[in-house]
Amino acid sequence: TRTYEDRLDTIRHVRDAGMHVCCGGIVGMGEARADRVSLMQQLACQEPHPESVPVNMLVRVEGTPLAGQQDLDPFEFVRTLAVARILMPQSHVRLSAGREQMSDELQALCFLAGANSIFYGEKLLTTPNPEADQDRKLFERLGLRPG
Repeated sequence: TRTYEDRLDTIRHVRDAGMHVCCGGIVGMGEARADRVSLMQQLACQEPHPESVPVNMLVRVEGTPLAGQQDLDPFEFVRTLAVARILMPQSHVRLSAGREQMSDELQALCFLAGANSIFYGEKLLTTPNPEADQDRKLFERLGLRPG
């Protein structure tokens, strides 16, 4: 119900009100690589960059219009995170929704590519998130220390 420009205006209003900006997107919805690059470029054009940039992998939910959407190639997802990190070096690039379906190896690649944050806890909006103990074990395996 809102235009893209309306959404950009909202980000500006949030920043003007003195709040930190958390703004990212969902990938794997059938978009082209150029669309993902454009999203990251648009976010990187914000002054200053958003403090938090969540990158969500589409979670296909039965009964929704995208339930049958083909999975995004995992390497494309990793590339998207790498682009976010390069364009917004001071932002928290958050590995967000979709982690429940990701292998530990894919999540590790995401961290190596530039993700430096997650949304922690067992529920993330309307889709499941890995259990806290599962995240702790993964961080331990990767030698990451939550801060």
